[in-house]
Amino acid sequence: MESATDTIAAIATGSGKAGIGVVRISGSLVETIATGITAKALMPRHAHHLSFLDEHGQVVDEGIVIRFVAPHSFTGEDVLELQGHGGPVILDLLLQRVLQLGARVAKPGEFSERAFHNDKLDLAQAEAISDLIESSSVAAARAAVRSMRGEFSAHIELINTELVALRVWLEAAMDFSEEEIDFLAEPQLQQRAVNLIDQFGLLLARAEQGQRLRDGFNVVIAGSTNAGKSSLLNQLAGDDTAIVTNIAGTTRDVLQTDITLQGVPIHITDTAGIRHTEDVVELEGIRRATKAIASADHVMIVLDALTPVMPELPELNAQQVSVVLNKSDLVDRSTLDTLQQQFNSTLHVSAKTGSNMDALADHILKLAGHDQQIEGVYLSRRRHIDAIEVALLSTREAFERLKVNTMPELAAEELRHAQQALEIITGRFDTEDLLGEIFSNFCVGK
Repeated sequence: MESATDTIAAIATGSGKAGIGVVRISGSLVETIATGITAKALMPRHAHHLSFLDEHGQVVDEGIVIRFVAPHSFTGEDVLELQGHGGPVILDLLLQRVLQLGARVAKPGEFSERAFHNDKLDLAQAEAISDLIESSSVAAARAAVRSMRGEFSAHIELINTELVALRVWLEAAMDFSEEEIDFLAEPQLQQRAVNLIDQFGLLLARAEQGQRLRDGFNVVIAGSTNAGKSSLLNQLAGDDTAIVTNIAGTTRDVLQTDITLQGVPIHITDTAGIRHTEDVVELEGIRRATKAIASADHVMIVLDALTPVMPELPELNAQQVSVVLNKSDLVDRSTLDTLQQQFNSTLHVSAKTGSNMDALADHILKLAGHDQQIEGVYLSRRRHIDAIEVALLSTREAFERLKVNTMPELAAEELRHAQQALEIITGRFDTEDLLGEIFSNFCVGK
């Protein structure tokens, strides 16, 4: 039966061959395991170059051994790290020896979960460790480091401190409601409300941009056959990702590729040209195209400037669609202006020559919510955004009640809800189901 007090162990480095491999152990049996493997007494927080021994005293490998004593370790428990050669066979032998000495194999994320439960880091910081490992761009990695170092949590704590202070103010107002002192009429209250909403706005902007850095932005390229959708994809990808011919219906399936624009991962899907056809294979491609369009963050409709035909698409929000006129090099300026007015398009490109592709890239970044003016972005998840939005809504509702000076106890309750919503991000107010879902997606050994 697994227990949270078990000593756990895992290979903490990636699979395959490498110059160095690490076996990590955490728990109360660390000292026993260290002695069993090295036959030496280890000084805490010192690097020892030693031989690693099996149960018969035979040398399995040699390398660096470091022992950390609780609470001065990543997990807050006694921790041992065996840094040997990175061959899979050697690492497996070391792990098996550790298990013989009383440890069990760690579950994904169990080291980080123990660090969370031992107050070595909060939930947002723990998630940032996983996100740093999974980062797909330099910008995402830097944002993950900010969150891992606690900048995201510190911003949340700043807001939470003010929420607590306002709740104290309201409690005083209610306790002294029979006195002549009107706490709710204090001019400072309005300014504090404005400042708090501004802090919420900054937190949300940094988190939303960070969420885009983490999850990316899904763009589907749609349009009629031969509009140049695949050529446009190839231009954006900088490679011949899609087959391009003059034959209508060349693309018969969805084709996905990932690009990075100023650190933002963009997931682009090229789809089959939408038209009336009896071809069974092409019809299936159109069905898949329609499905991809319905689930996209944004749909980019590509029209042939020579023969512009708007395809029949699923009903979409106007904010979710932009029209791009392709083959602009084949028509004159006057015709292009007329077409842009007709189809409400602000973009014209030539996928063949590459003309105006920088403007298209900027357009996609703007759609993704990327703002170069926002500094100190925190790599965030959808659950963080949802929690901040709930907290902001409750805070605004509280201030609306205070403006009309009615039922301050309800305003105080809204502020309490706001505080709880923010604490879900850091894990101060959480459920076991949430923790299980988060840590199960971590790497083994973290």
